[in-house]
Amino acid sequence: MLDKSFTRRAGLLSAAATVALLAMGGGAQAQQGPIKIGYGMSLTGGLAVNGKAAIIAHEAWAADVNAKGGLLGRKVELVYYDDQSTPSTVPAIYQKLITVDKVDFVIGGYATVPLAAAMPVVMQHNKVFVGLFGLAVNEEFKYPKYFSMAPPGPDPKPAFTKGFFDIAMQQNPKPQTVAIVANDLEFSKNASDGARENAKKAGLRIVYDRSYPPTTPDFTPIARAIQATNPDLVVVCSYPPDSVGMIRASNEVGLKPKMFGGAMVGLQATPIKTQLGPLLNGIVNYDFWLPASTMQFPGAMEFLKTYQAKAPGAGVDVLGYYIPTWAYAQLEVLGQAIEATKSLDQDKIADHLAKGTFKTLVGDVKFGKNGEWAEERMLQVQYQNIKGNALTEFTDMSKTVIVTPAKYATGKAIYPFTSAR
Repeated sequence: MLDKSFTRRAGLLSAAATVALLAMGGGAQAQQGPIKIGYGMSLTGGLAVNGKAAIIAHEAWAADVNAKGGLLGRKVELVYYDDQSTPSTVPAIYQKLITVDKVDFVIGGYATVPLAAAMPVVMQHNKVFVGLFGLAVNEEFKYPKYFSMAPPGPDPKPAFTKGFFDIAMQQNPKPQTVAIVANDLEFSKNASDGARENAKKAGLRIVYDRSYPPTTPDFTPIARAIQATNPDLVVVCSYPPDSVGMIRASNEVGLKPKMFGGAMVGLQATPIKTQLGPLLNGIVNYDFWLPASTMQFPGAMEFLKTYQAKAPGAGVDVLGYYIPTWAYAQLEVLGQAIEATKSLDQDKIADHLAKGTFKTLVGDVKFGKNGEWAEERMLQVQYQNIKGNALTEFTDMSKTVIVTPAKYATGKAIYPFTSAR
């Protein structure tokens, strides 16, 4: 599980360089050694499509920082292990990072379930913990040193589908019923809790509300069961493999609600987009950032060029719109806090993270309650006019349309969604 082949080192000084630095009076820096940042990441299994892309971004950040002299005059070293997309592997990874590898900081790997699995170990050792794309991870723990790199904001559970319901309730005639289906894992359960809350506020009647095991092989029976209730809206809260399965099954059985989507993880990843192609048309689903004209924050497009040059050879998402910019920003906020406090003290870093505003590739970041973003900035996008499975279908931002919030919108939703198919 903890094979060293999954460890990467960024900016380590060679023995010869160390001797040279000592001779030049740089002994203090050399003796201190690098600042170590450790974490688990999904490099195999169902979450690997996003986890491997995050690693490219992390290594790009480390290279950029080290090229400028490191943090506090010290180089940065990344230490990470494959969590195999399996939460049971995560506690041992973080225990090893902290007690054996002696890392200075830990950050979160990708997704809610691994983050939740790491929290007890991180809390036990009183470490700052910046998570990546976790949903309401800290709602129960209420750990003051946790910070979420994701934009659902202070009320994260309903945030993933709020825009979906807002769009639906603007239509005439308004929808009356909704079906909610969710993977029986932490993220999906949290997102479906939020969907129920949004449905209640909208005055919608829930006609189907079921969860399914993560190992479900065939989604056709689920799609048929939803179809039998004839809902106006279908909200799906899923992880990548089952997102694909639900879309294919719904298409096969001819499920035709007025809107379909909501909180499906995986549709943001290029390999899944190109796999599904026109089957995505009409689907309205969450996203976090896109290289649309409304969201080109300073440094984002330059980073994408660097990432996209490396991605093909690394076998990762070749566009990098979803995870990479956020993974880079995850380390940006930690690095900025270290530099601002001139310290590696966990309490000082946590205090600065709680109070500061950070300039990142994904815009300004300010944390609030439970380490979530102080303000929500979730997107809902709709796929429109996709003709095939070519990569160019998804580099054309006129086909991945931001429909909410209005500040970042690049077009309007087609309703009912079958009109876009």
